[in-house]
Amino acid sequence: MFPLPEVIKNIFSIFKKNGFEIYLVGGAVRDFLLGKNPKNFDFTTNATPEQIQSLFPNSFYHNTYGTVSIPVAMDDSSSLQKTIVEITPFRKEEDYTDFRHPKKIKWAKTLEEDLARRDFTINAIAYDGKKIIDPYHGQKDLKEKIIRCVGNPDKRFAEDALRLLRAIRFASQLGFLIEEKTREAIVKNNYLITKISWERIRDEFLKILKSDHPAEGVLFLRNTGLLKYILPELDVCFFIPQKSPKRHHIYDVGTHLVMSLKYCPSKDEITRFATLIHDIGKAKTFKKDEKTGLITFYNHEVVGKKLAEKIAERFKLSSKQKEKLVRLVAYHQFTVSELQTDKAIRRFIRNVGKEYLLDMLDLRVADRLGSGTKATSWRLELFKKRLIEVQKEPFKITDLKVNGYDVMRILEIKPGPKVGKVLKYLFEKVVEKKLKNEREVLLKEIEKFKDQEAQI
Repeated sequence: MFPLPEVIKNIFSIFKKNGFEIYLVGGAVRDFLLGKNPKNFDFTTNATPEQIQSLFPNSFYHNTYGTVSIPVAMDDSSSLQKTIVEITPFRKEEDYTDFRHPKKIKWAKTLEEDLARRDFTINAIAYDGKKIIDPYHGQKDLKEKIIRCVGNPDKRFAEDALRLLRAIRFASQLGFLIEEKTREAIVKNNYLITKISWERIRDEFLKILKSDHPAEGVLFLRNTGLLKYILPELDVCFFIPQKSPKRHHIYDVGTHLVMSLKYCPSKDEITRFATLIHDIGKAKTFKKDEKTGLITFYNHEVVGKKLAEKIAERFKLSSKQKEKLVRLVAYHQFTVSELQTDKAIRRFIRNVGKEYLLDMLDLRVADRLGSGTKATSWRLELFKKRLIEVQKEPFKITDLKVNGYDVMRILEIKPGPKVGKVLKYLFEKVVEKKLKNEREVLLKEIEKFKDQEAQI
């Protein structure tokens, strides 16, 4: 029924030849039913981990959940892609004491017992290579685009509180709605998310941001009360107005940020994260003139930078992710004007970093669209062109066509302060366009400093 890769068909065949039950479960079955090509394949079986390993000598097994991992080469018609297939014995879980991990794992005797412990109906569908087993009507929920818990939703979330976020992640990835009782249970149990590690929260949150419907995902988080636990700095922004005389904004700060995320042209999750929080400093810098009604947010980007640093640390982002997030938030309030000097543009590029320029421009487009205005303007387009032109000039001393060795050779001097002073002088002259950054031109200029008394 499903267009299974040969290596997956072979796994089915090996188990059945040896008298074991074997079922494809979870995301792979869901993806097949949605007309997608799965990238990951998970199985469940009545075989024990030891029996699985006896069938696959190259497998490995080192976890408390009985999952055996098998390296395989997947043929995607153009090349062989190495991946890991995971096979777990039927199991049932008892005594969840930390709202995440079961205290005790028990092997189950039937597939039905195994499917009963799963989170959502769309993930509780199995396939035996010929037919579908769907005791919780997951196929119906797929057709109706519904996220629904298996059995009692309160119990499912109490077993594993990460499922609170997973429900919203699946909704934002698939464009589904959350079934009423499941949604009510998320609201009721939202505080349980505080029992989950930030690494787990981060992984689910970034998947929401990377999904096809990230803005809807964030609104789900807010409407279910989860946002106040994982991103309170954003949650409070929905109470901060922006509409006032002499201002172009039509939304409150929170809505503006979500709308900016919705229109962000970048697929990168950190760029989207920065877009979502670029104005969070406005909550702490909000001021309204009672006479004129004018609302201001002076230095909100400075405050926003500090908040972004704290958020990055709380979410356990990598140092590279943190650097990118903070830079985009800190410098998003940049000016685009036809009157800007090359020096001002160079300073902007240095602050943002060359590698993040396109991300910053994506954030600016999102910011504009999220404010109810056009994606770009003639000034922004001119600014983009000037960014390209200015980057053709050297940005640092090491970009010069000469180096310290040239200075020492021509001036017959040893390493010391004068080498740096000469290079700095040359760099400033090139930046000021008084010298061309051409090797012969710069070598001749160095000759002028043969007199040790020459002033730099």
